[in-house]
Amino acid sequence: MSAPLTPPPPHDPSAHDPWQPPSDTSSAGAHRYDGKPGRAAFPRHGWWQEPGGPGLAKEIREAAVVAAAVAVGGVLLGVLWWWLAPRVPLVGDASGTAWVVYLKDSEGEQSIGVDGTFTLLALACGALSALVVFLVRRRGGVPLVVGLAVGGLLGSVLAWRLGVWLGPTQDVIAHARSVGKGVTFDAPLKLNAKGALLAWTFAALVLHLGLTALFGPRDPEDWPQADQPYAPHGT
Repeated sequence: MSAPLTPPPPHDPSAHDPWQPPSDTSSAGAHRYDGKPGRAAFPRHGWWQEPGGPGLAKEIREAAVVAAAVAVGGVLLGVLWWWLAPRVPLVGDASGTAWVVYLKDSEGEQSIGVDGTFTLLALACGALSALVVFLVRRRGGVPLVVGLAVGGLLGSVLAWRLGVWLGPTQDVIAHARSVGKGVTFDAPLKLNAKGALLAWTFAALVLHLGLTALFGPRDPEDWPQADQPYAPHGT
C-alpha cells in the first residue's frame, strides 16, 4: 500500500507572472506609474517633466528673461562697432550750387572692414552669452535655446541701429557742405552685409550646444531591473 500523496501548495498567480508588477515599488528604479498626469513611468526617467525639474511655464519665463538680457547686450555691441569700425573717407565737390560726394580712396577696403568688424564682434558676443547662459543654467532645454537665439538676433539688430545712430550723419551732402569743398570727412556707418546680423545667434547656438554636449548633466544610469526569469510550475 503506497503512502498518500502530499497535495501541492496553493497556486499564487502573481508569484511568477512576468506581467505582474513587483510588489515592492519603493526601491529605486522600480517600474511603476502613480496615476498623476505629467509623471513618468520610471521614477528617474521623465517623459516631458522630470521629477524636481522646472515645469514648462517656468522654462518659458526663464527663456524670456534670457532673450531680454541677451538683447540688451546689443548696446555693448553697437558701441564697440561704432568705436572700432574703420572709417570710410569721403570728399565733397561743388559745381555751382550742386554738390557731389565721392570716395576719397576708390580702391579702399574700409567698407569691407566695417562689415567684418561687426561680424567678429557679434561672434564674440554670441560666444560670451552662450557661456554665461550655460554657467547660470546647465540643464538647458528647448525654450532656453530658443530664447538665446531670439535674444542674439534682437541684440544684433539693436547694435546695428545704435551704431548707425552714433556714427556720422546720414545726410552726406549737408555734411560735405558743412566741412567745405575738398575736405575729407567720414561716411555714415553702414552695414552692407545683412547676413552679419545672424553671427551672434549662430555663435551662441553652436557654443551652447557644444558646452551642453561636453559638460551638461547626464541622465542617471539607473534603469529598472529585470524580474526573475519565468519558471513554469512543476519544473
